[in-house]
Amino acid sequence: MIDLAWAAPTIAVVLVACTLVVVWLRAPAWAERRREGWRARPFPHAWRRLLRRYVPALQALPPPLQQRLRQHVQVFLAEVPIIGCRGVVVTDAMRLTVAALACLLLLGRHERFHGLREVLLYPSAFVVPEVSAAAGGVVHERRQVLAGQSWSRGQVILAWDAVQHDAAHPASGRNVVLHEFAHQLDQETGAANGAPPMGSRDQAAQWSLVMAQAWQALHARLARGEPGVLDPYGATDPAEFFAVATEAFYGRPHELRGEQPELYGVLARWYGVHPAAW
Repeated sequence: MIDLAWAAPTIAVVLVACTLVVVWLRAPAWAERRREGWRARPFPHAWRRLLRRYVPALQALPPPLQQRLRQHVQVFLAEVPIIGCRGVVVTDAMRLTVAALACLLLLGRHERFHGLREVLLYPSAFVVPEVSAAAGGVVHERRQVLAGQSWSRGQVILAWDAVQHDAAHPASGRNVVLHEFAHQLDQETGAANGAPPMGSRDQAAQWSLVMAQAWQALHARLARGEPGVLDPYGATDPAEFFAVATEAFYGRPHELRGEQPELYGVLARWYGVHPAAW
């Protein structure tokens, strides 16, 4: 006779482990099922009124894209907490404004912001320390005033007054939400470097070529002191150039297509939308 008493604890552990593995394997499917449920929910009429008031530019979207945007917004708000800082009490208007602007970047090809954990909302510009090393091991510290910041560990920090102003003035071509969430897409493969995930090597090669040429053109334009559609801040580095180009792509698409058609083209192919047609 074989005594199986010793094996009972081992069998229990194995069964628990197998159950955990099954749950882990099915987690993405369950998450997507939840998202489908959120997308299917009716979009509240009160939310529609708030979006018309706070993000009027959305009315220019074709009806199918408006519907898709509303679905993305519902998923975003269900999954991503928007937390008020420094006394900010987050209202539905704030949540909807941030979510709608961020989800513009998802309309064409992106399902969500992978890795995004939370949005921190400040009343106005906030101060962050910046440390840099100089020759000889000298370390410089300074305080930087920002209206937005994107962290690779899944946080986006925004100043509400800047968010509200940019949403009300879309033709300015500046939008802190678009800027910081473009960084989030860029950071999906690591540190932001102006080269977000690509679908193929050919697409990556074309992206690198056009972005490099457009960045050089921006530097040349600034050296001549000429105005243009791209904010000078884009000359800082390739990551900031991508974020600034994204702002212009959605905010001033006609001007961007006229000034830098190749840049507009690669952004349209990557984002999967053509704002100039709206």
